[in-house]
Amino acid sequence: MQFIIGFRMMIKRIKAIRFMMKDKTVPRRKKALVVVGIIYLFLPVDIIPPILFPIAWIDDLILWIWILWHLRETLDKYWMGEKNTNYSKKYKNKTIIDDAEYEVKEEK
Repeated sequence: MQFIIGFRMMIKRIKAIRFMMKDKTVPRRKKALVVVGIIYLFLPVDIIPPILFPIAWIDDLILWIWILWHLRETLDKYWMGEKNTNYSKKYKNKTIIDDAEYEVKEEK
């Protein structure tokens, strides 16, 4: 049962990668980690040679499990609905509504 739950979480995290890559607030190093993982999948050079067909995918699988584990907190924000957009910097010192007094405060 736990295997099924863990597998579902991995699938949801994989689907969340697309949304994480589009978000401009995510650090570039996290995006670079995903890009390096994708490049490694398609490189002809592997740690385990492709001659050993089913076993040759183990290094790719281990790499992607590590990437998903490393990015788990960031990816969980996207599929669990916790990702909130902070508009305080985008609209700071801009007038959006006429004849209303308001103040935009930055979060700490």
